[in-house]
Amino acid sequence: MTVRTRFAPSPTGFLHIGGARTALFAWAYARRHGGTFILRIEDTDVARSTPEAVQAIIDGMQWLGLAHDEGPFYQMQRMDRYKQVIAEMLAAGSAYHCYTSKEELDALRAEQEARKEKPRYDGRWRPEAGKTLPSAPADVPPVVRFRNPQGGVVAWDDQVKGRIEFANGELDDFIIARADGTPTYNFCVVVDDRDMGITHVIRGDDHVNNTPRQINLLQALGAPIPAYAHLSMILGDDGQKLSKRHGAVSVMQYEEDGYLAEAVLNYLARLGWSHGDEEVFSMEQFVQWFDLDHITASAAQFNTEKLNWLNAHYLKLADPLRLAAEATHRLAVQGVAVGGGPDVARVVALYRDRVGNLNELADAVHPFFVAPKPSDEMRAQHLTEAALKGLAALRERFLACAWQASELGQAVKHTATESGLKMPQLAIPLRVALLGMPQSPAIDAVLEVMGRERVVARLAAVLLP
Repeated sequence: MTVRTRFAPSPTGFLHIGGARTALFAWAYARRHGGTFILRIEDTDVARSTPEAVQAIIDGMQWLGLAHDEGPFYQMQRMDRYKQVIAEMLAAGSAYHCYTSKEELDALRAEQEARKEKPRYDGRWRPEAGKTLPSAPADVPPVVRFRNPQGGVVAWDDQVKGRIEFANGELDDFIIARADGTPTYNFCVVVDDRDMGITHVIRGDDHVNNTPRQINLLQALGAPIPAYAHLSMILGDDGQKLSKRHGAVSVMQYEEDGYLAEAVLNYLARLGWSHGDEEVFSMEQFVQWFDLDHITASAAQFNTEKLNWLNAHYLKLADPLRLAAEATHRLAVQGVAVGGGPDVARVVALYRDRVGNLNELADAVHPFFVAPKPSDEMRAQHLTEAALKGLAALRERFLACAWQASELGQAVKHTATESGLKMPQLAIPLRVALLGMPQSPAIDAVLEVMGRERVVARLAAVLLP
């Protein structure tokens, strides 16, 4: 059997963390078994589905690197196929027309609730042997209902949750086509899964209650039943259901916030799945290890601190040229051009161990390309008369010394000694003059990367009366 999985989002909003984890697991399972990963856009909710949401989903998948092998398929482009199957089911007797009006259904529900019964359709238009149906009313457009089995149970061995059973008596004859002819969600999903040969359905556990209906539909169509794996929900940092305050935002928001895709993927992989005690791993390793047996049935908890730690880890490993491109892009958004400035890759190499995300990296390297303006408070605290004398002497030394980190470090030390200053009493004012802040990476490395011309010019700027 060739494994075929699918990710089937509804384009009524962005791709959030829960959806991204589902996509990751379905993608990884297909990759692990040399199978096929399908992207299907379930866009039958015309009122809420938007092209922008579709693009947001595709953008999120592309940023994460979760490439699909087939698709994207759009349900709205398959309407003729759904109508064909409905016609076949009506002809076979596994579906039937129901003319119950909205008023009749409301009255039925009220009666059942008064008797403290579960509201459900009572099968009044269901054809049965020996049953006489009333004449079809001319003024009521019919819906199409599925003829659900009335006895026994529908059961499956969920790959995450174990054995799950539903009594067919609890499932009414649900609608598969509305009065205007449009098919319903559960019906479209079943036809799609059958036609696309889906072997494994990996999705959120909010779909557990849909599964018995879908299995019964598949059986009525004579289709094979896929394996089901229902993933438990993700809780926020506070243990509550994930909200927009902690994680349930667009995946692309993480890109905007300066996270690396590999850090987000690594973190998502550990939300409800584990491989021993492994915490940090590549997607190649994840695919090799991934299985459904080690997905936990309990809810996973989002931990922003862990994600931030992973992101900082991956920043340390990232190619400086890639980080340079990311920083350049973010600086450009701020209106800062890096042309004519220091080598961006060399600058980011100084800071990537000191920041947690790409935005912090861009902020850190910003002073290398835009001359800082130390605040009056900063000047009063650090650019004292003694410090300025030391900086003036240092500037003269910088005009002549070899521009190498080792030589520059010695120049600072010798100047401090000759000026009667301790090393911090000169190095901190030097940082303020060059970067506008009292802390930085090693000052000799900063000087070398910044370059003689820029260093000398910035020292001159603070030495002017």
